[in-house]
Amino acid sequence: MTLFDSHAHLDHAKFEGERDAILASLADAGVGFVMNVGCDLSSSLRSVALAKKYPFVYASVGTHPDAADKFSPADLAMYRALAADGRVRAVGEIGLDYHYPDGPTRLDQMRCFTAQLELARELKKPVIVHEREAHGDAMDILRQFPDVTGVFHCFSGSPEFALELIKRGWYIGFTGVVTFRNARRAVETAAAIPLDRMLIETDCPYMAPEPYRGKRCDSRMIIETAKKLAEIRGISLDELANATTENAKRLFGIA
Repeated sequence: MTLFDSHAHLDHAKFEGERDAILASLADAGVGFVMNVGCDLSSSLRSVALAKKYPFVYASVGTHPDAADKFSPADLAMYRALAADGRVRAVGEIGLDYHYPDGPTRLDQMRCFTAQLELARELKKPVIVHEREAHGDAMDILRQFPDVTGVFHCFSGSPEFALELIKRGWYIGFTGVVTFRNARRAVETAAAIPLDRMLIETDCPYMAPEPYRGKRCDSRMIIETAKKLAEIRGISLDELANATTENAKRLFGIA
């Protein structure tokens, strides 16, 4: 059994002093692949460095909507240059997040999202989308890029929205949230979508699954999300792990 953590932030400061030990222990935890995801230029640079150091780690580069007001043409040029490295397999984490009233303006977020979708189209790479409380605007923008697809990570929408995305060629990512007692919508979505469009992720150091909820998450905890999803689907853990790993490899172009 091999698990693919399709969304991690192992470059995060919360792993200082333990990062190498955690990464060295992933194989024993059944984790064979990790996509380490950029949130801004500095984290994107760290992600690429991590992917160069560990052959089972891949990187994405991009600016998160929470940093959209700091996004610049110079950042975009750097992402283009970084993406020339074979370890970089996606543009992300990009998108829209309207949850926080004191965050970047919606206009700044939409401009940042659109510019990075244009880059992904130019580079012919998939995208990793963060979308919260912005379904309408996100879809309006994505309709302008029918040739760009990827994954909606830590999916928070309805089963109907997930199926609409899947019809357009997208994948749906599930975090440890699916293990929470109040995770009704995530459970419904996990039961409704085709298995060949499902990814699993930790979003570490965030979103630790039960029984670790409230603690710092790391990629070794992805087994709990996989177990819960296998239970929801009524399949074996091996089948769930194999399917989601192959899905992630297919999306990110990993042999």
